[in-house]
Amino acid sequence: MPETPQEVLKLIKDNNIQIIDLKFIDMPGIWQHCSFYYDQIDESSFSDGVPFDGSSIRGWKAINESDMSMVPDPTTAWIDPFFAEPTLSMICSIKEPRTGEWYSRDPRSIAAKAVDYLRSTGLGDTAFFGPEAEFFVFDDVRFDQAENKSYYYVDSVEGRWNSGKEEAGGNLGYKPRYKEGYFPVPPTDTIQDMRTEMLLTMGKCGVPIEKHHHEVATGGQNELGIRFDTLIKSADNLMIYKYVIKNVAKKYGKTVTFMPKPLFNDNGSGMHTHQSIWNNGQPLFWGDGYANLSKMALNYIGGLLRHAPALLALTNPTTNSYKRLVPGFEAPVNLAYSQGNRSASIRIPLSGTNPKAKRLEFRCPDATCNPYLAFAAMLCAGIDGIKNEIDPGEPLDVDIYDLSPEELSKVPSTPGSLEAALENLEKDHSFLTDSGVFTEDFIENWIEYKLDNEVNPMRLRPHPYEFALYYDV
Repeated sequence: MPETPQEVLKLIKDNNIQIIDLKFIDMPGIWQHCSFYYDQIDESSFSDGVPFDGSSIRGWKAINESDMSMVPDPTTAWIDPFFAEPTLSMICSIKEPRTGEWYSRDPRSIAAKAVDYLRSTGLGDTAFFGPEAEFFVFDDVRFDQAENKSYYYVDSVEGRWNSGKEEAGGNLGYKPRYKEGYFPVPPTDTIQDMRTEMLLTMGKCGVPIEKHHHEVATGGQNELGIRFDTLIKSADNLMIYKYVIKNVAKKYGKTVTFMPKPLFNDNGSGMHTHQSIWNNGQPLFWGDGYANLSKMALNYIGGLLRHAPALLALTNPTTNSYKRLVPGFEAPVNLAYSQGNRSASIRIPLSGTNPKAKRLEFRCPDATCNPYLAFAAMLCAGIDGIKNEIDPGEPLDVDIYDLSPEELSKVPSTPGSLEAALENLEKDHSFLTDSGVFTEDFIENWIEYKLDNEVNPMRLRPHPYEFALYYDV
């Protein structure tokens, strides 16, 4: 993979590439792109950027101050596998062209500031992140919303609800049972070949790949494993992950969603996120404390747990996120840490005697998050825990179902809604802003955007289930 602007330009010339596709992420977390003829990209593009109008990007500029520049990162260059014409893709950060400053609402620039902040503290020089994003593959999706109607419909050949359906050629009956879709072999697992193509395609795009498998829920829940990397690189890789999976599925006539809870009454899709801090090539989370954690690691956990109610406004940023975070579906609703308890929000994975494998796994996030913002916020919370020596308390190493109601009431839990998480963020965000990683303007804009575009519109609309409950009252 190229490392410098000169190497990228040589790659373009040597491969006779005529189209350059520049991608960047909007505030909620969706990739945007614009394609340029190759002669529009030169060495200055990698420092000054390429101009564009930012007024139509969600949560960004007003129409009277819309000039922006996207600055491609040469280390992110890869050949896009989905275009007919050979096309070089690069991921960009956003600059203010008049000042030359990185744009304070650009998620990738915020992530870069989080890495700089870590280094400025002297605590470490590298933060590693490893996301595990789950998703559903459906054969059909339909939804609509109007003044007099509201509905959704999803379907999958693997859906247990289709066990009695008449199917072309006959119903063969191989449908994963609810909550029993983990690791079945074909023919119950119908998506093996497609997942393999997804994984190998990601590898060709430069993502370090590891594995793939079916997940717990019926109806086509899956996960592909990618290797951990530095904070920004992992966020880049996750965006490629989502892009590749959706486009490969489309080739097969299927559709993918990363919605945390698209199905009622079965497991939702999360994004367990592994993280650790290193310095000078040495891991700092290995030690002689609980589960072989260092004091730094335990304090990092303390920071995540203390700020979790606010943190989830960025790591679980949709109203649908909180339909996953409910008891009974392997969801991490308890704000506690443990070596093996998967209902705890922080788990310490097995690492044997290898200090380099020592890490923690924050299990709350889901893949509707903007990864640059989510990873940056988690790092800021962890650093706050280290700097202030926040004690995470005792681990939750008991079976949560064996606890009495009185004992369970003492275990803090995740917020019950996006609105509650946003309220917590409004009250608790100095751990994000005091360092300068996030600005007050960004936090205010995020809360306002989420309330105006998601929370309040949901509050105003009747839910279909309300008709079942109340129509004949």
